Amino acid sequence: MDLEVNVPTKENGEQQLLYQTKGTCSKYIEVALKDGKVSKCHFHGGCDGNTKGLSQLVVGMEPKEVIARLDGIRCGMKCTSCPDQLCRALEQLADS
Repeated sequence: MDLEVNVPTKENGEQQLLYQTKGTCSKYIEVALKDGKVSKCHFHGGCDGNTKGLSQLVVGMEPKEVIARLDGIRCGMKCTSCPDQLCRALEQLADS
């Protein structure tokens, strides 16, 4: 399935979003929720090892727990980070 940027969709009981990040090296985050938990997380761009590790850690977690742990994390002098942008994506998906 091809996702439209920043437009939440639902298919087979799974909410999906291709989120365009702001202020980070990663350009997009593909994130999905199923049964109230993160079922998919994939970063396009960014620090390869860090984003792969982050993705593996959040799968299976409830979005509110991910947000509680990662919201507000900064990367260097930037006012955001890939983990913080994941929180924005999860918030958008939860609001849909």
